[in-house]
Amino acid sequence: MMNSMNNIKEVEDLVNKTVKVLKTENIDKNQIAFEIEKLEVHRLLTVLKNTGWIQLSYLSAIDWPDENKFEVVYIVFNWEKPVYIQVRTKIDRGNPVMESILPIFPGAKYYEREAHEFFGIAFPGNPDYEKQLILENWDDIPPLRKDFDPSAYSARKFPSREYPQDFSVKDPNNKTLEKTEERKKRAKALRVGGKKQ
Repeated sequence: MMNSMNNIKEVEDLVNKTVKVLKTENIDKNQIAFEIEKLEVHRLLTVLKNTGWIQLSYLSAIDWPDENKFEVVYIVFNWEKPVYIQVRTKIDRGNPVMESILPIFPGAKYYEREAHEFFGIAFPGNPDYEKQLILENWDDIPPLRKDFDPSAYSARKFPSREYPQDFSVKDPNNKTLEKTEERKKRAKALRVGGKKQ
């Protein structure tokens, strides 16, 4: 097995030979990221899978409302050459569509469903991408979009409650606070070699 830096260099050479890279980011000795055009994603993921990056570890998105873009991020892993590769691409936020990668990574089915649910990205080619996965009966904009307002959603969905300004201990003998203080003293004593302070 080669060392990590050789693995990263090999990955860079392979990716640069396969697609036009817009941006490369060396994250650490075991992870590298490539930003590429949307239309190049399937080709790159296919080449990576055929050369040993057989595990799709993650798929998600990042909302960049100032750019009117979503960044779709795929992370793949190779067990023989332990390097995580991030493949990133930006898509239009107003019409967020990214062709499904199910033909390449069948395990992407649920990742794509989650990205649709939380960001509103459509994944044609995945017959189930519109089925709710986590947010049962959700009826608002996707909650991980940065223009989602959780306060307004809560105000609309849940009854308003009044909370007292003063905190009061319900335990009349205040044993809860005593126990908490005793735990803190024991923890501190352990940190200083068992001597009580």
